[in-house]
Amino acid sequence: MILDKNIAKKTAELLLQINAIKLQPNNPFSWASGWKSPIYCDNRITLSFPEVRNYLKQQLAKQVLDAYGKPDVIAGVATGAIAIGALVAEELNIPFVYVRPEAKKHGRKNQIEGFLEANKTVVVIEDLISTGGSSLKAVEALKQHGAKVKGMLALFTYGFTIAEENFTKANVNLHTLSNYENLIEQAAETNYITREEINTLQEWRKNPSEWNTICE
Repeated sequence: MILDKNIAKKTAELLLQINAIKLQPNNPFSWASGWKSPIYCDNRITLSFPEVRNYLKQQLAKQVLDAYGKPDVIAGVATGAIAIGALVAEELNIPFVYVRPEAKKHGRKNQIEGFLEANKTVVVIEDLISTGGSSLKAVEALKQHGAKVKGMLALFTYGFTIAEENFTKANVNLHTLSNYENLIEQAAETNYITREEINTLQEWRKNPSEWNTICE
């Protein structure tokens, strides 16, 4: 869910400006999953731009409060959301932990890094939502640790139907600063892409896994 459309469009504008999100309908990217995609998102680039980084930190912190109220702890999903999650926790002046994809094989064998007591309320910060699988694994790890997860807030989501279904099935609330619809709208308004490219981006969004075969 988008809480503020103006913030969603401003976020999309900033992500496009610094090339954290790239749109290449005529020269698709290859994702690790094997999908061909006209879009590539790497929100870690935002950390290299102080003005963008601070804007996102402030808006994420505000929306954590608006959507969930002030939690006891902020948790970032490794690795993409560790830094931005820590910045949000700093803005709210509350503790921070991060969640690995799986427990370490050595040492203390932690999956959750940092100090987290049982029964503490947690809001999870994520940088990007695609299918939601890895994000929801982090939520499950926190719950197994005894945390009370209030929900998740992400910088950006592709808005895939499978992600919506996964979050609904897991009964986890998800809010995002921006999403695919606002990105395309912003890109169109600023002439970042042509009408033909918009059509391509919209077609991909309908069935991204099958769009792969169209490009081959």
